[in-house]
Amino acid sequence: MTEMTKASLEGFRAELRAWLEENCPEEMRDGKRTEDGICWGGKNWVFTSEAQKLWLDRCAAKGYTVPRWPVEYGGAGLNRDQEKIFKEEMNRINARSPLESFGIWMLGPALLHFGSHEQKLHYLPPIARGEIRWCQGYSEPGAGSDLASVQTRGEDKGDHWLVNGQKIWTSYADKADWIFALVRTDREAPKHKGISFLLIDMEDPGVETRPIKMISGISPFCETFFTDVKVPKHQIVGEENKGWDVAKYLLTHEREMISGGAGGLTGTGRALGAVLKETMEEMDATLRADAMRCEIDTLAIGLTLERYKDQAEAGQGAGDASAMLKYMGTELNKQRHELMMSAGGSDALEWDGPLGNRAGDWLRTKANSIEGGTSEVMLSIVSRRVLGLPG
Repeated sequence: MTEMTKASLEGFRAELRAWLEENCPEEMRDGKRTEDGICWGGKNWVFTSEAQKLWLDRCAAKGYTVPRWPVEYGGAGLNRDQEKIFKEEMNRINARSPLESFGIWMLGPALLHFGSHEQKLHYLPPIARGEIRWCQGYSEPGAGSDLASVQTRGEDKGDHWLVNGQKIWTSYADKADWIFALVRTDREAPKHKGISFLLIDMEDPGVETRPIKMISGISPFCETFFTDVKVPKHQIVGEENKGWDVAKYLLTHEREMISGGAGGLTGTGRALGAVLKETMEEMDATLRADAMRCEIDTLAIGLTLERYKDQAEAGQGAGDASAMLKYMGTELNKQRHELMMSAGGSDALEWDGPLGNRAGDWLRTKANSIEGGTSEVMLSIVSRRVLGLPG
């Protein structure tokens, strides 16, 4: 890196730091990552405070909800080095993320890679502004880990497909405005072929959702039903019957997103060690050692994630290694919450006690090793495709 480049980056840091100090509301500087602190956006989103709305509006205007996306699609057009500085400065003031979205994490990268210019202009800026909330229509009752066995079908009707079938585990489908779904458009083709990647308006006639209550007591997952839903032909991403290519690409980003749950924070904006110290007057040696090990592993996976992002910048995506990241991230998240349960003692068993819903949060982590591909499937991918072990 040249001195001029270093100077340019330091200038960017100074400008960004000044902007954040001036524009991030004090209420948004608690680093909160729990459900009641997240802004999901969408047509029906109700802001928890004026500060939350102000923070989203200000960041969206600068492109900071999707800092790496091109400016013409609603982003800030930052390069990789600038993105690192952006994250560092956000962490420095403990700022909340202005917007969380499956549109940002999963659909956006797929559209940037496979979408037409018209699709990018149409769909990406509303995602960046938090105006449209998306959900993912992948898994079905008979197609979970074996995702290519999807049977939701689309019948060609000339200018549209007539879609019928069912999806399951569609997170927040009852709150989403649109869904990106895998639909079988050629029933005679081998199962990895004949699948198309369609974008469907959740308000279209024939779309129905039913929440599924989880062991944690909340219902983020849904069943989603399609009955004679008309989907215009222009709402396909990529080529007809080649949606599996889009699906695989998106899954890589989904697994990287889930692995990001090992980012070291507990949902309160503080590191694990700080929470455990606050919960227990005196931490026993075994718990202290387990906590230190978890913190070190968390730092390690964070650095690994950054390395893969740097490789992606150089044209080398994470590919099958995303399975390794997903496995480690979800296992670390479970370990972190188990340690918090141990530190909380009997108080942690309460659903609405002095420690909040720590028990519910702990139970929720169990789903992390199922969603996005089970841990067993991730280990199989790592063994065969990353390590090259015999089947």
